[in-house]
Amino acid sequence: MSKFAWVTLTTNDTYSLGALVLAHSLKRSKTAHQLAVLVTPTVSQAMRDRLKEVYNVVQEVNVLDSQDAANLALLSRPELGVTFTKLHCWRLVQFEKCVFLDADTLVLQNCDELFEREELSAAPDVSWPDCFNSGVFVFRPSVDTFTQITEFAVKNGSFDGGDQGLLNQFFADWATADIKKHLPFVYNVTAYASYCYLPAFKQFRDKIKILHFAGKLKPWLIQFNSETKVASVSSDYAHAQDLIQLWWNIFCENVIQSLSTEMAGLAGALSQLRIGQQRTPEQEDYENQMRRQCWESGQIDYSGADSFDNIWKKISQTLDKKTEKETEETDNDNDSDPPANPLSYEQLLNETASKLLHPPEKSTPSEAMKTKSAHTNNGNGNGNGNGNGQHHLDQPRPSARPKATTNKMPANASAPSAASLKQNPQMRQEKPNPQPEPEPQPQPQAAQHITLPAGSGNVSKNSKQRSARKFK
Repeated sequence: MSKFAWVTLTTNDTYSLGALVLAHSLKRSKTAHQLAVLVTPTVSQAMRDRLKEVYNVVQEVNVLDSQDAANLALLSRPELGVTFTKLHCWRLVQFEKCVFLDADTLVLQNCDELFEREELSAAPDVSWPDCFNSGVFVFRPSVDTFTQITEFAVKNGSFDGGDQGLLNQFFADWATADIKKHLPFVYNVTAYASYCYLPAFKQFRDKIKILHFAGKLKPWLIQFNSETKVASVSSDYAHAQDLIQLWWNIFCENVIQSLSTEMAGLAGALSQLRIGQQRTPEQEDYENQMRRQCWESGQIDYSGADSFDNIWKKISQTLDKKTEKETEETDNDNDSDPPANPLSYEQLLNETASKLLHPPEKSTPSEAMKTKSAHTNNGNGNGNGNGNGQHHLDQPRPSARPKATTNKMPANASAPSAASLKQNPQMRQEKPNPQPEPEPQPQPQAAQHITLPAGSGNVSKNSKQRSARKFK
């Protein structure tokens, strides 16, 4: 068995999807060497079982292992935990030489010639060519090297907070020491348009050997139609649409059948997809979730599902549904009888009280005083008007209008004369002359009744009492 190995790393079940596709792409390229994968404790047992089917070595690594003296030093720099996870590849001493590949890479052609290179061989980074990209590099496993890098990291840290900055600091002479350690760019071509020289990508695409999906949007996060088996590629990846479709073709042919609902994250959700069949509600929910993740990461398909016409159509449908719902609620409200308005009945009572306090012009002042005295003496002297003796006035129903102002006459005030009322009817609303006059003695009269306007029968007892007190 070969002493060389391709090595990758996965930290969760979702990222393991990339590791599975990567392994199958290596097998498709007819590699002659072994495959090894480093996993963290967050990878489920169900996913580890699937990884064991395609990888020769599945080894768990944990940077916070208290039994490891080198890892104890990391406790003083907890922010380097994820960075040091990749460094564990130097501890695979059962192999003589290895090539590390990030899980978001895809091997397009056989690359076994990389094992002829020495440590540390890597391709330039497109954003700063004097630094190498740590997504693909050749190394020799060694515990001594692992210890040296660990001590260097604890002392100096990483200028970019990740493994790439740390390794470029440790192998600081890469840019100038040996040109043979500079791998051609075709061994680590970035698929993201912002990291890529598009004219050169189109010119040399047939020579690309390893494609690297660097950036936020990974291939497993790209929208995929399970019914048509077609990936919806955004404009940033339009130049590599056929290569992204290749990733999904490998996934459909070799990976999805091995997924289960016991897996966490996106892997468990993808296990419910039925490739080539009519989409189920679960599949539509998955696709909507993928679209949302693409939106949040800034990957919007302006020319496809996320075009302006489709967005406007969705907005119009939502507004139409809302309008229909409001119309139904309005119709339901109109069908039911409206509740009684207590204010309208109170206004009616106030109108009646106003007419009682201001009798018609043919009434004399003495009769008005007698009417007032009768209200005061009847009803057990409480002025409620609900006793045995009540007035009866047959008057037309007053029209609804704003609450009338009532002015109670003081006990020592004299009522205006009938002549004055005829000359100036507005005096009935004004305060009477405050000059005191002897109050006439009340005369007994026959019981009279007050007939309230129709429709006020359901007025509460308290409302009647409040209105009656205004009669005084």
